Amino acid sequence: MIRKRSDQIDDGKPRRLPSGAAIMQPAVTDALTRALFEEWAEFGYVGISLERVAQRAGVGKAALYRRWPSKLAMVVDRLEVVGIDLAPVVDTGSLAGDITVLLLQIRRVLRHRLVRRILPDLHAEMQRNSALAHEVRGRLQIERRRRAAIVLERAIARGDLPSTVDTKLFNDAAGGLLYWRLIITRERADRVYIDGLVQFIIAGLLPATK
Repeated sequence: MIRKRSDQIDDGKPRRLPSGAAIMQPAVTDALTRALFEEWAEFGYVGISLERVAQRAGVGKAALYRRWPSKLAMVVDRLEVVGIDLAPVVDTGSLAGDITVLLLQIRRVLRHRLVRRILPDLHAEMQRNSALAHEVRGRLQIERRRRAAIVLERAIARGDLPSTVDTKLFNDAAGGLLYWRLIITRERADRVYIDGLVQFIIAGLLPATK
């Protein structure tokens, strides 16, 4: 005989659906995410307080710890979700078009006021924190590089590039050059710069002519 759960008792009375603590409300998760990045930008990774994050989000600590058991878990999860959501893979039908869209997406992320403050601290902390470095260099970077490589796979399928193209070089060029310009040197990356960078990257991917 199978026993019914308390929410399945057939006594003719209406049952309330679980609410509040029983449901991971997306609005609360979004508020916690924003609060985390604001806290990080202000205090750095080392100074992040999950209690203050919950306070900034206007929720109790229990709501935060139901989602993430630690600072590391929260940071890695939010970086992964936000980083991937901000970088959809768009098919424009051409190699130059695909790279342009990719670079514009990266530029949009790197221009964000919180990202500009967080990224240098993240990369510095990764040199000191092996657990953080392992997580960021694992799932997050692998997924980001996999998505960027789709651009090259399309170009190879169209015959725009040879199958021997260096995918790692492409990833380094696409992300690294914009990061250096916007985060390190703090120079502008206007559309003229983006168009020139696209041509520079394509020239580096094409086989050398004799």
